[in-house]
Amino acid sequence: MDYKIGKESNCAVIGYGSWATAIAGLLAKNESDVWWYIRNQEVLEGVLSDGHNPKYVSDLEFDLSKIHPSDDINLVVRNARIIIMAAPSAYLKDFLQPLTESLKDKFIVSAIKGIIPGEYQTVAEYLKDRYELSFKQIGIIGGPSHAEEVSKGRLSYLTVVCTDEDNAHLIGDKLANDSVRLSYSPDIYGVEYAAILKNIYAIAAGMAVGLGYGDNFLSVLISCCADEMTRFIQESYPDKRNTFAPAYLGDLLVTCYSIYSRNRRLGLLIGRGCTVKSALNEMTMIAEGYFAADCIRHINFRHKVNMPIADMVYDVLYNKAPVRRRMKELSKLL
Repeated sequence: MDYKIGKESNCAVIGYGSWATAIAGLLAKNESDVWWYIRNQEVLEGVLSDGHNPKYVSDLEFDLSKIHPSDDINLVVRNARIIIMAAPSAYLKDFLQPLTESLKDKFIVSAIKGIIPGEYQTVAEYLKDRYELSFKQIGIIGGPSHAEEVSKGRLSYLTVVCTDEDNAHLIGDKLANDSVRLSYSPDIYGVEYAAILKNIYAIAAGMAVGLGYGDNFLSVLISCCADEMTRFIQESYPDKRNTFAPAYLGDLLVTCYSIYSRNRRLGLLIGRGCTVKSALNEMTMIAEGYFAADCIRHINFRHKVNMPIADMVYDVLYNKAPVRRRMKELSKLL
């Protein structure tokens, strides 16, 4: 089958959070028709009546002549060729549960930086198996970028990943503007796993800051996170890739350092003394790294890569290990 997509292909966005909203905003600047599946009635009514999302990045205004929001996922998917998944990975199966339209003639793009809980698969792997797709019709939107800065028009960088370079550039053209710079890659496996791992490492960075460790230690910790990330990706799926590129190292850095990073905030709360349960309850948005820590540990049983930082985060999140003791033990290994 020919998985080439054309310039005239309509886009749809699945999800209503900050990143889904930011992506819908980017598309609406370049496209005349953008379909948007919003299953939250408050958000749907806000977009339809006021032209903005009342819950997430609410300063982003939409031209309602270009945006077609709906709570009918089948209507949205039916009217688009390119389907951009931007719901939290923990809820993706719930978002897609009402879907009866076939995805076999669609091009699916994952903008989700997480892993499917209970399935131990990345979003791309899950969609391929669940909907009988080919990786040739699946793409990835990687960072480094935060929705809050993208929506404000601050200079941001996105990486579009497809096995076919023409498809990647076409999707990039639909997202590009004066404040968004694009790069391209064919490395679906590496970029997607880097985006998952960096959320775990951002929790570790937040824990260190919450415990009172300074910049000296934090720089070493994040450097070792980059090394551990590269080691896992290369040993589990060897390929010619540059993990110093923005989609790998850049995304790791912004997630570990940014005030917008929800994973860093989760680690910060735990480092400051909150229990894992209370820290999760205090979060207003999903911290993908919480689910990723369990899934990556399970996946690594097969690959057996040495991952002391990811193991430390898992022990604190799931085994109730004291964060101060585990960070001190980790510091002796770095």
